[in-house]
Amino acid sequence: MTVLDKAVEQAPAETPPHGRRSAAWLLTASMVVALLVLVPVAAGIGAYPVPVGDVLASVQHRVGLGGTELDRVAESVLWNVRFPRIVLALLIGASLGCAGALMQGVFGNPLAEPGVIGISAGAAVGAVAAIALGLSFFGTWTVSVCAFVAGLATVLLVYAMSREGGRTEVVTLILTGIALNAFAGAVIGLFLFFADAAAIQQITFWQLGSLAQATWPKVLAVLPCAVIGLVVAPLYSRRLDLLALGERPARHLGVDVERMRIALIVVIALLTAAAVSVAGIISFVGLVVPHLLRMSAGPGHRFLIPGSALLGAVVLLAADLAARTVASPAELPLGVLTALLGSPFFFWLLRRTRRRQGGWA
Repeated sequence: MTVLDKAVEQAPAETPPHGRRSAAWLLTASMVVALLVLVPVAAGIGAYPVPVGDVLASVQHRVGLGGTELDRVAESVLWNVRFPRIVLALLIGASLGCAGALMQGVFGNPLAEPGVIGISAGAAVGAVAAIALGLSFFGTWTVSVCAFVAGLATVLLVYAMSREGGRTEVVTLILTGIALNAFAGAVIGLFLFFADAAAIQQITFWQLGSLAQATWPKVLAVLPCAVIGLVVAPLYSRRLDLLALGERPARHLGVDVERMRIALIVVIALLTAAAVSVAGIISFVGLVVPHLLRMSAGPGHRFLIPGSALLGAVVLLAADLAARTVASPAELPLGVLTALLGSPFFFWLLRRTRRRQGGWA
């Protein structure tokens, strides 16, 4: 057993009480059940309702496990409209939840989140620029590549500006996010001013966030980025637990802190760009989801990272279902809905953190 393994076993984050271990298993089972219930329900609800039994029968028929084929309209609605949207919601929710857990671990504070500190807005600027300027140098991947590059540049800027005296300052982090969000909004506003009508419609989509234009090609476009990020992220769970003890102890225990942070910054940018490139700005999922799990099952990243991905998928699928049914036949922008629900949680978290630290001074 290596020194790193021994240290991880001795770290409080990796040795939670029995109650927290039970909570982790219970939460995992609950999230899986919620996912299994939500998917057929979301597939069946809409302007053209399809009974849940018919949804399950169609799925069974497609995978060769029996079932029956539905009529042509129902099959088209399910497989060309509903299921691409559901799969996209699951991928994006998992990406945002995982990115939020990673960011909070990398920056070492509870207020970090891709949307709050401007990474989503930065990635959106890259996507909007590609749309407004008509760029096509990577074909169908152009928007995703531009979103990734802009998101990576933003997260590197946030990381550089939020560090002082060898640690990340919460106030600097939030102020940097406010400034970057304002700057990104101004840049997007300039593109709106000079863009034509078709580009304006697409840019508005990026600002509000939505899954209304989900298709299988868009699922395939976001799938590689999301899968790579979601597979790589759990590999750093042990080192993130050691980093929670402090940078100096982590270095003494064999963790190359700066190298790990750079690698995870790239993963965070990859996950965020994957989400923003097809759905626009969807805020607060990466902030709320890791905190709900951390408060319930402790701070250990072995559970927190995959758990945040799973709960993020559940939350975004439920939010998208609400967005397209609450004001039916109209559809609420998904990013607006998550901001309305996530903002009060952020205000509560901000006040709670301030009280625990005895003020910001």
